[in-house]
Formats: sequence, structure tokens, C-alpha cells
Amino acid sequence: MLREKLNEALKDAMRAKDMTAVSTVRLILARLKEQDIEARAKGNTGGISDADMLVMFGSMIKQRQESIAAYRQGGRQDLADKEQAEIEVIRRFMPQQLDAAGVEEAIRKGIAATGATSVKQMGPLMAWLKANYAGQMDFSQVAGTVRKNLGG
Repeated sequence: MLREKLNEALKDAMRAKDMTAVSTVRLILARLKEQDIEARAKGNTGGISDADMLVMFGSMIKQRQESIAAYRQGGRQDLADKEQAEIEVIRRFMPQQLDAAGVEEAIRKGIAATGATSVKQMGPLMAWLKANYAGQMDFSQVAGTVRKNLGG
């Protein structure tokens, strides 16, 4: 489903002459092709799933956020703005991000589903969250909230 959405978005961006969207969607499709090739090497002939694509989008956004910080530190606001525009295009293909209350609720559901009671059981809980909420939260930031909920 996301593949079709990406291909349609590329066509729409080309028609609208939105060059930022065109170049960003092409980058996404190139990265997707790389991920599909890696998946085929592991025996998955159908390519990566939509959930894996959401994880890929998250890593692409994280890379751009790191670049923005570096560009701003180097006094290159023009490049930081370009990276921010790419983030906005990538986010078009992701589900709505959960707010703080939504993250807390997801963690509570995960604790109930996995039976986690201590920080030692954080791994399975994080895996459950990633499987059920891919693309809906920043897992590097969620880890602290998970620790707090597990009494760590």
C-alpha cells in the first residue's frame, strides 16, 4: 500500500513541479529498493513490509535531524532548511505521531501485553511497541518513558 502511495506521490509532485517532493520521494524509493535487495538476500522475495518501511522512514528523518543540527552549528541555515523540507515530505507517508498521552497509553498496553515488570524486561516491551506502533513515535525518546514506567 505504501509503495503505491509513494509512486502516486512522485507522479503528483512531478505534475505540480514540486522539486523538493520529487527529489525526496526519489530518495525514498531508492532507499526502498536497497532495503528490498537486502531483504531478498535474506530470502524475502516480496520486499520489505509497510511496517519496515515506516521504520526506514523514521531512520531517514533521524538522519536529517542530525544533519540539521550540524548545518545550524556550521552556520548553514539554507542547508538546514532543505533538510527540514525533506523531513516534511517523508512525514506525509507516516501515520500521525502519538502525543505524550498516546505514548503513555501505548506503553501501558505494551506492559499489559508483555507482562514486563522491571527494566530487565524492557527489551521485549520495546520490541512489542516497535511492532505495534512503528512510525508513530520516536523510540529513542520513548525509552526513557518506558524506564520510568518500569520503575527504572
